[in-house]
Amino acid sequence: MLRFVFSRPFLISGLFLWLAGTTCGWAQQKSDSTAVTAPVSTTAKKARQTPIDSLITPYGLMLADSAERVRDSVRYTRLKQRMSKGKLTRELYNALFRDVYNSRPSGEVNQIEVNPYKTYEGRVIGTIFIKRLGVFGASVYDTTRNAANWVEKVANKLHVNTRENVIRRSYLQFQEGDILNPTVLRDNERLLRNVGLFIDVRILVIPRPNSRQFVDVYVITQDVWSLLPDGGFSGFNNFQVGLDQRNFRGLGHQVFNRIGYNSTRPGQKTEYQGRYVIPYIGKTFLTGRADVVLLRDNKFVSAKVFRPFLNPDTKWAGQLELGRYWTNNRVTDRRDSILSFPLNYYYSDVWIGRSFPSPFLVKNPEDRARIVLAGRLTAYDYTRRPEVTADSNQLYQNRRSYIFSLGYSQRRYVRDVLIYGFGRTEDVPYGSLMSVVAGVEEAELGLRNYVGLSFSRGQYLRKIGYVYGLLNTGSYFRSGRREQSVINLETNYFSPLHRIKWGQMRHFINTTMTVGADRFNNEVINLNSNNIFGAGGAGLFGTKRLIVDYENLLFSRVNIAGFRVAFLTFANLGLVSYPERSLLAGPLYQGYGLGFRLRNENLTFNSLQIRFTYYPNLPNNAAALRYAFEGVPVLRLRDFDINSPQVSTFQ
Repeated sequence: MLRFVFSRPFLISGLFLWLAGTTCGWAQQKSDSTAVTAPVSTTAKKARQTPIDSLITPYGLMLADSAERVRDSVRYTRLKQRMSKGKLTRELYNALFRDVYNSRPSGEVNQIEVNPYKTYEGRVIGTIFIKRLGVFGASVYDTTRNAANWVEKVANKLHVNTRENVIRRSYLQFQEGDILNPTVLRDNERLLRNVGLFIDVRILVIPRPNSRQFVDVYVITQDVWSLLPDGGFSGFNNFQVGLDQRNFRGLGHQVFNRIGYNSTRPGQKTEYQGRYVIPYIGKTFLTGRADVVLLRDNKFVSAKVFRPFLNPDTKWAGQLELGRYWTNNRVTDRRDSILSFPLNYYYSDVWIGRSFPSPFLVKNPEDRARIVLAGRLTAYDYTRRPEVTADSNQLYQNRRSYIFSLGYSQRRYVRDVLIYGFGRTEDVPYGSLMSVVAGVEEAELGLRNYVGLSFSRGQYLRKIGYVYGLLNTGSYFRSGRREQSVINLETNYFSPLHRIKWGQMRHFINTTMTVGADRFNNEVINLNSNNIFGAGGAGLFGTKRLIVDYENLLFSRVNIAGFRVAFLTFANLGLVSYPERSLLAGPLYQGYGLGFRLRNENLTFNSLQIRFTYYPNLPNNAAALRYAFEGVPVLRLRDFDINSPQVSTFQ
């Protein structure tokens, strides 16, 4: 299917105008009033009537370009002067270039940064000011910047910023009158960056003149463009149209709807998907979500309420989920043939966890080590399925699982850029996690026990880069016999940024290894799970798998209509086999290629990627040169938080 990409300049401007009246409104949401619960000095009273930019600037907190970026700034300034002499070349410059490296801090981590709020620890928070920036133009590091062209100016007017009272009520973990806790402010800044509503966030603390007791806090947010049209068209007999609103009317609510029509296949012709999410309800930090999916081969209705361990100091977390599913399940057997059969079932999942400060001494209190206890109950109740016997279709038993976990976690975060994002601030977790999982499964074929272990570690190594490793393993036991065992190994590495003539570069190396033993019938894994070896399926299945990915990413200085461009070269190597054959004895499947990605961090679109890949030895000794034009979701680094007790996955 040919998918339309709604990210070209003329489509963006047209869609902005079309959707303005129905979803966003023509006016920018006005700031809400601010309630003061702490004593307010005369200076603070005047501050409420003064633009925030004029307040920040006298204290030297309006960040100018750093010395190491001056060269780039001078280069683009000279180029702009030359191209601004003619109207056509001036418009060309505005379309192709923006001094993007001056709008974000340089990202290489040379040392573990110190909490910037330590200086004000123990002072009283007087007034909390909130500055909400437009989607385009200014940044949290330079609020004086303006939108570059009329499209961005119109877009800023059409977009409804997250409401000030929503930020105060649902997203701030401190309030006026509190004693300033540096850790809380640091965690809160990271939390705001991760909720998906903002491109970037900055929290500043400014001491009040002539006061040793009070400080004022400035929260600067920049919304991401929240409206995402979605669709595809390959004819009037096969098309989709959808709309994803990530921040409905500035409330932070997420609304997604998509309708599809396909008369080229038998059966159901019209499909629908809908989702509604209310994040961080009040001060509870609970999130509610409801889904309705009515696809041809997959239908379900589900609802859940959940609260994760948002930061190491969160004491309670948990989730309640209920769902009803109707699916046409497809599995692959050892002959690489596809089997299809209907499944109808009810699913329920509830878990709760409690975090405690670690009783063990740690070298650095900043690591904030925690012990986490958690329990979980899941249930599958089938109303339609294939026949279940001791030798076949064991996956589809009616069952109840009771599992518990005991974990130890310590973590900190370092701010960096140009890892998976294209200039936004990224919070890199480093630390370690260990957990033990044990439980009981009550199923139709009898009772069995489960035991699992997990360990992960991530660390910045000076001048080398970031290294992450994960090992988890688990197995069921029935009458002393092992079932559905699995071992998962994963390593991730990215290098420091290397500054070269054409931009800044990173190297990425990722490896994943999965080994399954005593698995049920029809339980196999696919070497092509992430489509890294093309669309081929036959010959790429087994119970053991090893994948090694290398990627070189060059973040260039090219900026096309607000979309930053990164060039990539990559190599993928993979092995897969069944238990009766050694993993290393199989053919080494390979893929080599190059391409580029485009992303505008101000938009909610996935990164757009075009890549060309050569596969020298696909199954049956086939070679192929293939290309792909696809959306790539924004990746995030694995954290070291412990949430619900998990059974080690085989996928």
